[in-house]
Amino acid sequence: MTIDGSGKTGPRVGEIAMAPVRFAMGLVDAPLRKLQKVAGLGGMATFFLLPNMLIFGIFVLLPFFINFAYSMTGGSALFLSDRSFVGVDQYARLFDCSNYLDPNSCAEDTFWTAVGNTGWFVVLQVTLMIAFSLVTALILNRDLKARSFWRAMFFFPVLLSPVVVGLIWKWILQRQGLLNFGLYGFGFDPYAWLNDRTWSFAAAVAVSIWAHMGFYTLILLAGLQAIPKDLYEAAEMDGTRSMRVFMRITLPLLMPNLLVVIVLVLIRAVQIFDEVYVLTGGGPGTSTLFLTQYIYETGFATQLRNPGLAAAASILMGVVLVVLTLVQLGLGRSSDKNGGRK
Repeated sequence: MTIDGSGKTGPRVGEIAMAPVRFAMGLVDAPLRKLQKVAGLGGMATFFLLPNMLIFGIFVLLPFFINFAYSMTGGSALFLSDRSFVGVDQYARLFDCSNYLDPNSCAEDTFWTAVGNTGWFVVLQVTLMIAFSLVTALILNRDLKARSFWRAMFFFPVLLSPVVVGLIWKWILQRQGLLNFGLYGFGFDPYAWLNDRTWSFAAAVAVSIWAHMGFYTLILLAGLQAIPKDLYEAAEMDGTRSMRVFMRITLPLLMPNLLVVIVLVLIRAVQIFDEVYVLTGGGPGTSTLFLTQYIYETGFATQLRNPGLAAAASILMGVVLVVLTLVQLGLGRSSDKNGGRK
């Protein structure tokens, strides 16, 4: 080991430490150089993308095509080879209704009940989620005391498993739970919150917002911090009111982040399952039965299971999610074009 005039080890120590790494990289580099000569730059891009595309094909594309094949079959048998081909009968059964607004008039009334519940859930949850996330991001963007602590507190529920979230709130809201214990201390009678159709649905919406709001708040907060401060300083010097500053500066510049949040919230709201299933189990009755739970129970959980019907319902839900994704891409491109013109 050599030591230079300053008393520190010389550069040879670093060279010796890096020697094994360079040797290993040399072993990898030699065949890659030969491959590049044969395949060219385009072939190298394909070579590096191939593992990811292989994983995507095995775990995404292949299950999708298998699911689509199941939707064309009937019966209760689990294996595809034991099932009979029925064409589009499963889809026809789902859409066999005299009045789509009245689930009782449908052949598969539970499906349309789940669709109705999911629709109401999406409207309420998305609206409130975006509103609360935006307000929270605006507050956390201010110069607050212990701002990092409050940011961590709002993000903490995102780190919890959905099952844990459902169990926590079930422990709070059940008849002998923490909420009724507190109300009893103030002289109120305990109430079965999760056995009431209205309160159980409201609890599903509220718990979902509490569990995921921190993630969307973080996205909006990143967008707020990217807005140049001199714009606000100029508006303050002009004496512009706060609401006008929000409408003319904050909201337009935050719109790309807001569009991403809207689509992500929509997709997650349509797919809602785990925390609500643990919290209410879809009850009381079918008041909190959502589309994903219907698919799960129809395909696996009920005694008279129908994997083909569940697969058809999941294909329809997938179509809805694809439409939402296309809306996101369209709005994003439109926003980029408008921004470029300005």
